[in-house]
Amino acid sequence: MADTTVPEKIVRPAISRPVFERTIKIQSEQAIRVIRRSYGRLIRSLYAIDVTLRIVGAEQAIDDIEEIVSQMIGDCALQLQQEKARLDKLCADNGIAEAPRYTHPTDFKARITSPQIAQFVELIRLLDQLMIAIDTLWLCQILTSKQCSTARYQWQQRLHRLARRIVSIEQRAHQAAYAQGKGDEVRSAREESGLLAEPETISENDNESECDEKDVEN
Repeated sequence: MADTTVPEKIVRPAISRPVFERTIKIQSEQAIRVIRRSYGRLIRSLYAIDVTLRIVGAEQAIDDIEEIVSQMIGDCALQLQQEKARLDKLCADNGIAEAPRYTHPTDFKARITSPQIAQFVELIRLLDQLMIAIDTLWLCQILTSKQCSTARYQWQQRLHRLARRIVSIEQRAHQAAYAQGKGDEVRSAREESGLLAEPETISENDNESECDEKDVEN
């Protein structure tokens, strides 16, 4: 009689990884939406890229991709900082020294497990500061409702698009692993790491389905 015993799956011990845990008060709805819709997927993709490329054995590619991602995030951060400086000057020129109180801020609990995640968390903080400046100028009648709504939407979408670009890097790395015949190994490693066996699907309209994306509440 054939032995039908199912081989016991080997459970690897959990790896002890360094992590910073930070709680950041986020005021604006736009920054909260980025956290809700893009942040979780982004950090899973960054982790999956590392898992996948180590299976493939592309150590240099890991460094290269980290540099690319860091540059992408850094460029966006610079744009946010420059726009914030411009709006701060506009406030100063108009004698505005106060900032609004927000009705439903949130405590953003960030787990920093890589330098790139730390960069994106800082990007969310910068977006929040920029939104506060925009809202201040709108409430003080320096910006029109249309100008305010357009600026909110465009900057929020800029972070969503950046996250989508990083997620697409994970998808390409995953496809490359399968092309090299290491698909089963990558799938197993992803599952053992707590990831889905396949990358999460993402589309251009993924972050544009909320009815309030254009801030029609204004």
